[in-house]
Amino acid sequence: MKKIIYLFEFIIVHALFLIFRILGYKTSSNFGFFIGKTVGSIFRSKSLIVKNIEKSKIELKNNSYDAAKNILGNYGRIFAEYPHLKNFRNNKLDKFIKIEGLKYLEKIKNENKPVVFISGHFNNFELMAMQIEKAGINLATIYRPLNNIFLNKTMENIRINYICKKQIKKGRSGTRQVLENLKRGYSIALMVDQRVTEGSKVIFFGNPASTTTIPAQIIKKYKCDLVPIYIERKNKYFFKMYVSEPIKVSSKKNQGEVSLFINKILEKMILKNPDQWIWSHNRWKN
Repeated sequence: MKKIIYLFEFIIVHALFLIFRILGYKTSSNFGFFIGKTVGSIFRSKSLIVKNIEKSKIELKNNSYDAAKNILGNYGRIFAEYPHLKNFRNNKLDKFIKIEGLKYLEKIKNENKPVVFISGHFNNFELMAMQIEKAGINLATIYRPLNNIFLNKTMENIRINYICKKQIKKGRSGTRQVLENLKRGYSIALMVDQRVTEGSKVIFFGNPASTTTIPAQIIKKYKCDLVPIYIERKNKYFFKMYVSEPIKVSSKKNQGEVSLFINKILEKMILKNPDQWIWSHNRWKN
């Protein structure tokens, strides 16, 4: 039964992707926002988003329910923009993205020393790894495969062809690949905002949250610099990506302290635009 549902989802998504290609980038993005706001709660729990926002105790410009609608709308925009990632990759949509901190990417490229890029699922998160690789940096990204086996193949193809050629699946075998790529001089990029069963409980917005320890492990073992990156959406279709100066993490910090430091960085990113982070990750689940 589950495979039938997955196949149905696969057909619907590919039909929508075809429509989005025909509509063009801007119209697709607007249509995706409409879809996300109106039916997004079918796929992502609005109540969980509201619960997470309230648990974090952050201040919003509007109430948490209105914020949840915008967050689901942003989900829709990201979804509708997938068919246009190819044009971001081949520079046809360059005018829609600006990068602050290109000098740091150039420095990382020239020094040819692996770093750990960290970020979260902001709007549109797929563009970050793409721009790092386009800057000439040898990069491998860690991702979590979709549950839908049919759609996962589609997403893997998009990511390998247009986002980052080296894709590493989360898991034990993925950890081995991370180490192999580090030894070959590849930097590692990963999202640090998802709940992970193999992680540790680390404070995040004042509460213990399941947190990946992979970046802390890499930094401790391989003495890699930490490079936070962030992207925000401006005026619906435009993006600004921020690349931070590489941070040398003190060797005196233990794994837990490094993970807490990373969570604090993530908090600051989220507070810039709370509506642009995907709040449906159940980070605080017991």
